[in-house]
Amino acid sequence: MNQKLNIAICSYRSATFGGGQGIFVFELSKALNHLGHHVDVISGPPYPKLENNIQLIKSPGLDLFSTFNFKERLKIFLGKKNKSSDDWYEFISALFGGFPELKTFGNRAKTLLDESSYDIVIDNQSLSYGMINIQKNLPLIEIIHHPITKDYQYDIQFSKGVIQKISKWRWFSFLKMQKKVSQNLKVISTPSHNSKNDIAKDFGVLEKNISVIPNGIDHASFTPILDIRRVPAQIITTASADVPLKGLDFTLYAVARLKEDFPQLKLVIIGASRPGGHTERLIKRLQIDQNILYRSNLTRHEIAVEYAKSNVAIVSSLYEGFGFPAGEAMSCAIPLIATDVASIPEITQSYAELIPAKNSNAIELAIRKIFASPETYQLRAEAGRTHIIQNFDWQKIAKLYEDLIYKTIDEFQC
Repeated sequence: MNQKLNIAICSYRSATFGGGQGIFVFELSKALNHLGHHVDVISGPPYPKLENNIQLIKSPGLDLFSTFNFKERLKIFLGKKNKSSDDWYEFISALFGGFPELKTFGNRAKTLLDESSYDIVIDNQSLSYGMINIQKNLPLIEIIHHPITKDYQYDIQFSKGVIQKISKWRWFSFLKMQKKVSQNLKVISTPSHNSKNDIAKDFGVLEKNISVIPNGIDHASFTPILDIRRVPAQIITTASADVPLKGLDFTLYAVARLKEDFPQLKLVIIGASRPGGHTERLIKRLQIDQNILYRSNLTRHEIAVEYAKSNVAIVSSLYEGFGFPAGEAMSCAIPLIATDVASIPEITQSYAELIPAKNSNAIELAIRKIFASPETYQLRAEAGRTHIIQNFDWQKIAKLYEDLIYKTIDEFQC
């Protein structure tokens, strides 16, 4: 089979700048479209940025997590006309600390797809009950970047006190649904062999139902910018504020010690700070306010510029299903320090300085080594960019998805 298809990509939220969801949806829809397929994206808010010839079909969620202020959430809810049962569920569940978007998105997506003429549906990790019903009528591929059990594990581990643990338990209550749904899906794709093993173990999914297709890296945007001079002693990392899984604390402890020998040291954090949050308090306690620069809502070119200014990139994650920041740093040919956990070694191979997770001493030592011998590590970084281009090009990745799509359609029709 090599016919051109009508493809629907579902994504419960697709923020352009927050996390990898919006990046993944943009790149996959673009790459499949460039292969000649018609692609629509069905997304809840926040909505993705898409290429002009790809249609966005908005799923009318309430987007309650655009704010954590009760009055503002109430205003959003009361302002919604013709409220559905999903609207009521979404508001009440969020009111009591849950994350209902996954379940309600699946229900709304099923309604949108009931009368559709798509050849196949690709769902980006909602793992909602609606996907089981969609699968009865249409071929379905479920993307699971990694099991969210890992996020839950680390959030509980780093929680302080019973109240915080209860809050985390309530937030991650959707995991029961995700486990049940994943066991009933026929075709699952994940971006790393490590994620495949974890999905099979944590969700109880048969390995034969899981295909491994890596994510691609936009190496045309994430590219070295040779006319930009590197800022002395500037390092860079990507981290969502106060997300334990990203391991930012350990980089901050390393910065606190390094600034004694490198007082001009600057850590650029690609991401937004959370006012009054754990990370902000730690920065103040370590007295490194002057050494930290936050940059958020950047375009890809602007991120590449920040990489070009920096001497070292750090990925201190405790877990990654794939790890876009590692691939993007390598694509920009900047010396990379990364933790040797989960999928990260699959991406970096031998082109990064791999260190143990949760180890600020290892981060400090690796930075000192690169500062002491920049030319040696730059040569490895340039070889790393070649590795990314050869193995993580989106057009090559799209062909792998296309093969899985044709196979899924054939098996559905049998």
